[in-house]
Amino acid sequence: MKTVAAFLCLGLVAASPLHAELAGIVRVAGNPELAGRVAYWAEAFRRQHPAVRVETHLTGSDTGMAALYTGKADLALLGRPPTLIEIQAFEWIFRYKPTQVQVLTGSLDHPGRSPALVVFVHRDNPLRCLTLAQLEAVFGTEHRRSTGNIRTWGELGLGGEWKDRPIKLYAPDAMSGTGRFFRQAVLGNSRMMNWAALTEFTDSADARTPHDAGRQILTALAGDRDGIAVANLGFPDDRVRPLPLAVEAAAPPVSATRETVLAREYPLVRAVTACWNCPPGAPPDPVVSEFLRFVLSEDGQKDLGDGYLPYRSSRHDQPNSSRP
Repeated sequence: MKTVAAFLCLGLVAASPLHAELAGIVRVAGNPELAGRVAYWAEAFRRQHPAVRVETHLTGSDTGMAALYTGKADLALLGRPPTLIEIQAFEWIFRYKPTQVQVLTGSLDHPGRSPALVVFVHRDNPLRCLTLAQLEAVFGTEHRRSTGNIRTWGELGLGGEWKDRPIKLYAPDAMSGTGRFFRQAVLGNSRMMNWAALTEFTDSADARTPHDAGRQILTALAGDRDGIAVANLGFPDDRVRPLPLAVEAAAPPVSATRETVLAREYPLVRAVTACWNCPPGAPPDPVVSEFLRFVLSEDGQKDLGDGYLPYRSSRHDQPNSSRP
C-alpha cells in the first residue's frame, strides 16, 4: 500500500536538478514471474536515461527481501506484502523499516501472477455468498474478525440435508506465499487454523506444471459436496462454483471479475509490492526513486498482456505501518 513516506521518497526527485542526468545502477531482486515486466521497465527507462542500467536477480519474493536487507539489491519486488519477519529483519539491520509501495495489481486468473484469491463451493451447494468474518470463522480458531467457530453448513444458514453436515476445507499450504496472504487478509495473520478439517496443497515440483496448487484444490473440491476451497480463477471447472465475498455483513457481496479486481473492490485482490531502503530524513536515492516514478507512470502501468493489471488506489486501501 502506498504510504506517505513512499510518496515523499518518490516526490523529492521531481524537483532534483539531477533529474535529467541520472546515471548508475538499479539492482532489482524478487519474484521471477515479473521478469517480462521488469525487462520492459528496464528498456523503457533506459531510453529515457541512457546512463542508468537495471540489473535483475529475480529468484523469488523471499530472496528478494533478503537481498534488500543484506545490501545486494536496491529494490525488492514481491508478489505479496512483506512479512512481519522480513520487516523485522530489515529493521534489525537498519533500525528503521523498509519503505514500501504497491506498484501493480495482481491478476484475475493467471496462476503465479499474484491472482486474486477466490472461495469456491461444490456446484451442488446452495450457499450464495460469504462475508470475510464468516470465512474467518470457517477457517480459523482465533477469531480476530468473527465471534466464534463455524464448522457446519447449518451455521452458515443452510437447512435441510445440509444443516448438520461438517464443512471440509481445501486451501494452499499455509506457509506458501498464497497461504500467508490468505492468513493476513482473512485471519488477521493468525496461524491458528481449523487444522482438523483442512487439507493443504502445494505446487507440483514438476516444472512443466508450475503454480498448479489451485488446480489440485479444485479437483479435490469437485469430489466433495461438503467442501469449501480457496484457490483462483485460473482453472475453470464446472463442477465447482465461485462465491461472491462481502467485506462485512452490511456490504454487498462482490464477485471476482477483471473490473472489480482493477477497481480493487473485490476483497481478496493481491498486488505487487516494491520495497526499498529510504532512511528517515535523508534524501532518497535519485536513481531508485526515478525508476519507481516511471514504474508508477502511465507508461509503466501499461497492460502488457502478462496477467498483471495496473495499480489503482481504492477507498479500501489503508496505510501500512512501514513507517511511523
